[in-house]
Amino acid sequence: MSSHGIVNFLQIHPLFGVGVMLLGGYMLGRLAGSIGLPEITGFIVTGLLMGGEVFGIVGDTAADDLAVITEVALALIAFTIGSELRFQKLKRMGKSVGWITVSQLALTFALVALTLSFTSLSWPVALLLAAVACTTSPAAIVHVVQSTRARGRFVDRLFATVALGDALAIAVFGIVLALVPMMLGGDVAPSGLLWNAISELSVSIVLGAVIGAILSISTRRLHHSGEILIITLGFVFISTAMAVAANLSPLLINIVAGATVANLSKEHIRVFRSLEPLTPPVYALFFVIAGTKLRPSVLVMPETLLLGGLFIAARAAGKYFGAAAGATLGGADAPTRRWLGISLFAHAGVALGLVLLLQAAPQLEMMPPLPQEVVQTAVNVVLMSVFINEITGPIFASIAVRRTLRLED
Repeated sequence: MSSHGIVNFLQIHPLFGVGVMLLGGYMLGRLAGSIGLPEITGFIVTGLLMGGEVFGIVGDTAADDLAVITEVALALIAFTIGSELRFQKLKRMGKSVGWITVSQLALTFALVALTLSFTSLSWPVALLLAAVACTTSPAAIVHVVQSTRARGRFVDRLFATVALGDALAIAVFGIVLALVPMMLGGDVAPSGLLWNAISELSVSIVLGAVIGAILSISTRRLHHSGEILIITLGFVFISTAMAVAANLSPLLINIVAGATVANLSKEHIRVFRSLEPLTPPVYALFFVIAGTKLRPSVLVMPETLLLGGLFIAARAAGKYFGAAAGATLGGADAPTRRWLGISLFAHAGVALGLVLLLQAAPQLEMMPPLPQEVVQTAVNVVLMSVFINEITGPIFASIAVRRTLRLED
């Protein structure tokens, strides 16, 4: 095999990509940690350097072949964060989590939609991007908290806010997407589309609850962590595949499944603890793969710079001031009012998954087609937000978690 052929092989073979991503992510993650940055920043930078626009070590074909790792990571992250939605814990936290979640989501949606409506984007596209802006990267939050080994009221509220907020954001996106054909003048019945969206969300919730209940029963009498891990992964993988096949929400299904296990089983901690050995490599690969998808050239496009900058600023303001207002209304403590908002800036997998639906959603086939350049502009805006917020977001979250740890001690 010629040297050129070897290079091509290395660029497209998935196992080579996995090995390089793990080793490169580990080294740059340690480097980031040594200079006071979250190691997640090193993972993302590793992917950026390995992507096609920099060194091209991992080609697009290899990155696409590894898409299943992204699905697995998001499923495990959603399942894990669903465990924070235990009714007893939520009851102890009082009404503050509900106020914070709804307030930050509503203000973020309103600010982003209003801001983008004054640009070249149409109202329907602005509303869709506003719904995408409501999401927060649960992977970044989980990783920052795990790496700092933080515990306490602030972390409990943060996890619950992210879990509830992403679930509601998915619901909002589904409803807005169902109403877009009507707003664009498509020859469709809006009530039918809205009913379909609500039905898909309802089925996702019911399916997640059923899978969580079966998993809880299946692991109740098991004590060996290996057996629990096998059964848990089996159910999480099956639920994710079913969601993808049926155009349901894998994230919502796994959040509900995790919440169901946490509330039904007194021994639920054994289920979630069995997943802990998998999280370091899976999370590392998830963020490195996310980094390979980032395109620095997007940042130099004037329209993307303008729209992306407005999107990022409006989203940050909505997250920060919405969380602060909700914490005040809910009677939360001072550290929560001050620091929870900046912990919600991270933006990644969930947002990318939603915005890419704009290119393939079945609802869009029933209305006047959006110009391709409009769809691509919307995708670029979210990519820029992911590029900026997935690097800076974990830094802000790490600062907030460490500051609140000192205050609670």
